[in-house]
Amino acid sequence: MGYSKINKSDIDFFKRLIGARNVFCDKDTIDDFSHDETEDLKFPPSVVLKADKTSDIASIVKYCNEKNIPITPCGARTGLSGGSLPIMGGVALSTERFNKIISIDERNMQATVEPGVINQVFRNAVEEKGLFYPPDPASKGSSFLGGNLAENAGGPKALKYGVTKDYVLNLEVVLPTGEVIWTGANVLKNSTGYDLTSLMIGSEGTLGIITKIVFKLIPLPTKDITLLVPFYCAEKACEAVSAIFINGITPSALEFIERDAIVWTIKYTDIKMTVGDNVQAHLLIEVDGNDMNQLYAQCEKISNVLSKFECGEILIADTKEQKDRLWKMRRKVSEAVKSNSVYKEEDTVVPRAELPKLLLGVKKIGKKYGFKSICYGHAGDGNLHVNIIKGNMSDHKWNTELSEGIREIFTLTKNLGGTISGEHGIGLVQKPYLDIVFSKKEIQIQKQIKNLFDPKNILNPGKIFN
Repeated sequence: MGYSKINKSDIDFFKRLIGARNVFCDKDTIDDFSHDETEDLKFPPSVVLKADKTSDIASIVKYCNEKNIPITPCGARTGLSGGSLPIMGGVALSTERFNKIISIDERNMQATVEPGVINQVFRNAVEEKGLFYPPDPASKGSSFLGGNLAENAGGPKALKYGVTKDYVLNLEVVLPTGEVIWTGANVLKNSTGYDLTSLMIGSEGTLGIITKIVFKLIPLPTKDITLLVPFYCAEKACEAVSAIFINGITPSALEFIERDAIVWTIKYTDIKMTVGDNVQAHLLIEVDGNDMNQLYAQCEKISNVLSKFECGEILIADTKEQKDRLWKMRRKVSEAVKSNSVYKEEDTVVPRAELPKLLLGVKKIGKKYGFKSICYGHAGDGNLHVNIIKGNMSDHKWNTELSEGIREIFTLTKNLGGTISGEHGIGLVQKPYLDIVFSKKEIQIQKQIKNLFDPKNILNPGKIFN
């Protein structure tokens, strides 16, 4: 489909609507909005708009729909699947000025916020009132809540508490026509018509632009303990994950980290840690609650389970300094890997008991195609991030053969009962593999939903589907 190129008349309209200071065509801003954290991909928009009112967003979208101008909603641009890349040019519509926490309703344990609020800022604000918003992606210190909704972000705490969609009650959304709707109600139970709220979450900005969010909150757990457990065999570490749950324990977080992931992170940061020569992987485990005696009893039970899986000495971190150091190490893994080599990150997820087979299969596929992989992720919910490292792989193989290796990884994932994205979304880079997990009819239904909302395909075009 051909789109209209932005001209001076369009720029003048945007300046009259939101003010010249909120319309950007300069090289630095255009470059800044041409990329996110997905590999080294860059697609410059023609203009960047920074509105701060729902009515202005609605007017921009209505105008672009009438003029056939593509719009890409942009948050903090921390995504890993190319979801916010303006691949068709046009307008990059930033939500960074939608950054208000409108209200925190302590009586009903709800909060109303704008999509440009940073995840950690929101978490801190509700924690001051003894409340808890659990979703905590690795980018929580910089990612916007709107982007978290666009990808249905998870994070370590998703294991016990659920992902983003489990905390959203209602959304104010600007549709591709410029109309504004609310998708639900500010209630804990809602069986009234189709669930438009859930439809919007994870739709990667292709169906509408979120301008307000109503979250439910839960009581804040006041105490936690973190364990770092070394294993002499990576597959044994994966096997141990399922055994913990079988023995009646539900940690608040359970992360798998391969040896090289930790070694590279130690080199990349100022974190002081030592990894034993024979250690091939670690599990990072957290338990939380309000009674330290109960938490220590859970840790003892976990230790007894893990002793059957060839683990080394368990480090118990019960001070804030120790815990912060371990979690900093985990959250810096992605940056550390990226700093070492050209890479591609795949976001596989399987039933947790299948993790050992997935890990073993990924390594076999890597040997077949000549690439190294560094794996880590949210093992407790079966979510394994597979970082494929270019290393010494030739440019020819990287550009022509690697996609077949990725397809084999995703086929294995599907055969193990899983799917090709747990929390990063499909965006741009996973589109070629969607046929692995969906039939033609299933893809057709999703395309029909897109067409119903956005018949002119102006909103984040080229994402999820061709």
